Amino acid sequence: MKTKTLVILSMLLGIGTVLHLVMPGTWAIKPDMMLAMMFLGIALFPEKKNVLLLGIATGLLTALTTSFPMGQIPNIIDKPITAFVFYGLFLLLSKKLSKQLSLTILTIVCTVISGTLFLGSAYLLFELPGPFIILFGTGVLPAMALNAVILFILYPFVTAILKRTNFASTASM
Repeated sequence: MKTKTLVILSMLLGIGTVLHLVMPGTWAIKPDMMLAMMFLGIALFPEKKNVLLLGIATGLLTALTTSFPMGQIPNIIDKPITAFVFYGLFLLLSKKLSKQLSLTILTIVCTVISGTLFLGSAYLLFELPGPFIILFGTGVLPAMALNAVILFILYPFVTAILKRTNFASTASM
């Protein structure tokens, strides 16, 4: 793995961690903005080893910053699975659609998958602090919309910056 790639992925994880930490929530759940940075990292560096690293690191960092009761284990479960689902679908869709459009669509789909895995595993392992549908509506749906808008706007800027720097040789754009 190249150092340049690790630096960019680390920066994305740091930004995502801060977003996840400061994002306000309701009903003990808050929109998971860390997913946007994970998806962006996968889109920029679509390799299995990067996806594995991002999935595990994102799961651990969100587990450390979660405000959801007993949300540590569900975060560690859902992020690696979501990362590989996103990766597989991104490889398929980016061949048929523009990368920006496929990234936006997959952000919506995979945020819902992540939220469902998170709440489902929390439900199976522990007790939810409220009704599933309320938690889904107040946490997952806002995250879906925010992540899609953020990535739709952010992806062209990040790719333009990477093209103008020495990082362009490491990123897949």
